[in-house]
Parts: sequence; C-alpha cells; structure tokens
Amino acid sequence: METKDRGIFILRAGLGLGFVFAGLDKFFMWASGTPFTSLSYLKFGTTGVWLGSDPKAVVNPTHDFWVGLAANTSLISVFDTLVVFGEIAIGVALILGLATRFAAVMGTLLMTLLFVSNWSFANGPFNEQFMYGLIAVTIAYVGAGAYALDTVLAKNAVFQKIPVVKYALG
Repeated sequence: METKDRGIFILRAGLGLGFVFAGLDKFFMWASGTPFTSLSYLKFGTTGVWLGSDPKAVVNPTHDFWVGLAANTSLISVFDTLVVFGEIAIGVALILGLATRFAAVMGTLLMTLLFVSNWSFANGPFNEQFMYGLIAVTIAYVGAGAYALDTVLAKNAVFQKIPVVKYALG
C-alpha cells in the first residue's frame, strides 16, 4: 500500500486510541477514582485563559452559557453519558476504520465544543483540542484509507448502489 494510506492509518488509529483512552478513563475512573461528571468542568473549567490574563478572570465569552447548562441536572447526566459513550465509540470507529467519516465529523464536533468551552489560550490559540480537531477534520476529508473496514465494505455491491453510504465509507 501507499505511504499515504499508512499515514492516514497512523493518524486515524492514534486519534482513535486517544478518544478510547479518554472515554475508558472516565468510565473506569482510572485517573480520578470518582465517577465522571461534566458538572464541575462546565461550572469552573470554562472561564478561559488568554496570554497574560489574570488566572481568576473570566475571559471566555461563552462562559455564562456553559454555567447555565450546568444548572440543569437532567442535562448533566445526558452530557456525561454522551461524552463517555461518544469518546469510546468515536475512538473504536476510527481505529477500525468503520464509518470513518461520520466518526471523524463527530470527533471534530466534540473537539470544537471543548475548544470553545475551554477557551484555553495560555500558550496561544493552538491548543490540544484544536490539534485533535484538526486531525479529525482531516480524516473526515480524506476518508479511511486502505487499512480500514470501510474499504472492505465499500467494495460490497449493496453499498456501491447507495452514493451517500459509499461516500460515508470513505
């Protein structure tokens, strides 16, 4: 196979492993030892940081929106489930190369939401969420590559007849 296909696989699998680990860490509570909840993040992790700003200052223009969401306890349990399930599902799909474009778009969406909510620019505008999102959007654009289940499924006659599915498979 081509070098390009190997490169796509490495990006896809690497990003997928990062998502899977993040989701499993939240599910099994490896790092914290306490059940995952987005409540404290929404309340206290969305103040934002800018180069040279006071660490106690709220610089994120969307901060009030996230704090407002935190006030709705019903939404918090939905968010918590979506984050954990989403990270694991996105990661597994990227690793296997299954529904790759959809998984990459969902990964881009998740990273965009984290980028906006976190608003962490202490080291400049190109933070971790930006880089993960950039990789995810690149995978969504280029597709799964040769080392993927999508490539195998795309050869199936049924999928050949459905243009949307054929495109989604990469």
